[in-house]
Amino acid sequence: MLGKLARQHDPNVLVGFDHADDAGVYQIAPDQALVQTVDFFTPIVDDPYTFGQIAATNSLSDVYAMGGTPLTSLALVCFPDKADLEILERILAGGLSKMIEAGCTVIGGHSIRDEETKFGYSVTGLIHPKKVLANGGAKPGDALLLTKALGTGVISTAIKKGKAEPSWIAAAVQSMTTLNKRAAELITGPSVGDAQGTAAPGRPAEQSSAATAERATNAGFAVHAMTDVTGFGLIGHARELALASDVSITLHASRVPMLEGALDCVHAGHIPGGLKNNRDFAECNVEYDAAVPDDVRTLLFDPQTAGGLLISVAAPDSARLTQALSEAAVPVAEIGTVLPRTEALIRVKSA
Repeated sequence: MLGKLARQHDPNVLVGFDHADDAGVYQIAPDQALVQTVDFFTPIVDDPYTFGQIAATNSLSDVYAMGGTPLTSLALVCFPDKADLEILERILAGGLSKMIEAGCTVIGGHSIRDEETKFGYSVTGLIHPKKVLANGGAKPGDALLLTKALGTGVISTAIKKGKAEPSWIAAAVQSMTTLNKRAAELITGPSVGDAQGTAAPGRPAEQSSAATAERATNAGFAVHAMTDVTGFGLIGHARELALASDVSITLHASRVPMLEGALDCVHAGHIPGGLKNNRDFAECNVEYDAAVPDDVRTLLFDPQTAGGLLISVAAPDSARLTQALSEAAVPVAEIGTVLPRTEALIRVKSA
């Protein structure tokens, strides 16, 4: 629908919606730009506090995916008129706990009465204009790393049906409430306010934002593009990265990490509507090796909530970045490679 709207022309817009990127980026000074995103959804777990945590983690993820540092957020609340307000209080408390962990200040929000509960945040962050990690920029020869296992969509569907095993729920919740903060910091270097001489507006006056420009250099990894894997699934977001970068991608199905119980959910038919939509839309861009099982093919389209980062990094730096992430207790797997553009946008190999 956005493609049908009149285009606004503003030279300060560094990243808009042209390439379906994770967040918008708007330059406000020679060495500063705003990163802006918004996300909200209906409950996917039973516990209100956990739902709030997941919603906040998911909303923050887009800022981390751009290489930015979250600064402020606004809560978005839809809540039934006659529901127990203690439930809403727990949702808000869960969200706040993750915003505090991220160092992101909740400064307000908006609520409406709605028959169905929905919750999330708009988040604003900071980034140096020359250090934006958009989904365009992947280069042939790059390795593709993924920092979280797939399966939150099918497991959430099983939860709604009362069919999820406790261990599956625990693994999915652990994944969905883990911020991508640590992974992003390792990739980009010290975040705003963390490095000496670096500060966001309103932070200590003796610090200067100029040092933010050195984040990616300080990190020492040649990361060319990055996105987070969320509602469009791994294939959907890999497709966006490939189109924005004018490259093709090979994925190795056997290397893609999957949450405990994810394949069991596929076998049992706990398939969310979003997965079917993702597959209908994007599978035309995919070629499979015959040996790739259909259950694995299905999971590649699973819509993720608060999913991991898909990182396109120069091959010589892949092993070193993988080691750094692993040492920081960030789960990571090298799942594919970037190739020059061919007729097939995405090729999925069995091994």
